[in-house]
Amino acid sequence: MKLLVTGGGGFLGAAMCRLLRARGHEVVSLARNRYPALDALGVAQVQGDLADRDAVLAAAAGCEAVIHNAAKAGAWGAYADYERANVLGTRHVIDACRSLGIEKLVYTSTPSVTHRATHPVEGLGADAVPYGEDLKAPYARTKRIAEELVLAANGASLATVALRPRLIWGPGDPHLLPRLAQRARAGRLRLVGSGDNVIDTTYVDNAAQAHVDALEHLEPGAACAGRAYFISNGEPRTMRDTLNALLAAAGAPPVTKTVPLPVAYAIGAVCEGLWHALPMRGEPPLTRFLAEQLATAHWYDMGPARRDFGYVPQVTFDEGLRRLRDAHER
Repeated sequence: MKLLVTGGGGFLGAAMCRLLRARGHEVVSLARNRYPALDALGVAQVQGDLADRDAVLAAAAGCEAVIHNAAKAGAWGAYADYERANVLGTRHVIDACRSLGIEKLVYTSTPSVTHRATHPVEGLGADAVPYGEDLKAPYARTKRIAEELVLAANGASLATVALRPRLIWGPGDPHLLPRLAQRARAGRLRLVGSGDNVIDTTYVDNAAQAHVDALEHLEPGAACAGRAYFISNGEPRTMRDTLNALLAAAGAPPVTKTVPLPVAYAIGAVCEGLWHALPMRGEPPLTRFLAEQLATAHWYDMGPARRDFGYVPQVTFDEGLRRLRDAHER
């Protein structure tokens, strides 16, 4: 099969491209930059922006399926920038599928679309968890809109599915773990609440595998068509144990200090106010949304993904830690 992966040069996108090429698929990546690692894999690269409809059409030409993984992520930024990348870009991907007769669209969503303040999600599938309300982060708000667009597009001529991988990590992660490790080494990392809230995470190769599994089962009328699924390793652990295991694998000190959620929430509100009022660079160290996420239990039922497209994680949490440790020691 020839298919398009948007954001193929990113952390998860590159893992998808590696797996797809290993399974014999012809792959095209659409991204704003060019990546030598994708050249080495034999992935064709189209440079362009999701907000440019013509660029999306050009990249998707001749493809039989699309994995729409590219997005603007982060905890901070102008809503218009997130809307342009995540909502308008997704509209263009759907339009390209319809215009070109592409029959399969797998969308990378996020569990953040179900965020509800401090309401925990414990052992549930996506069908049992409603969309969140009062989504304070523009990333979560725009990803919810985009997911709804993708699922609404499902029909007889275009089959769609949305996957929500939780906290992706592994060797080569350019964002999450490096930031955590930097703060831990500087003594500026804290657990929000007790750290005993139970969470799921997803090793990057498992997240990629879930997308490819869904792609290979997806067709009009398939069990997974028109539905959303949580994706994780299916090995829930406490926030404290998870975070300290990842920090240890990265050679960083453990986090031992805590801050109560009400205090963290207030700090997040102050940071947001300062970043709005002053020309502050980068992201604030804490936001209200992030404080709520860090203090709340989030772990999921992998049964629906296993049942509908055969997703069974191949890399355990402990094996992922070993691979992460080996990568940091090299």
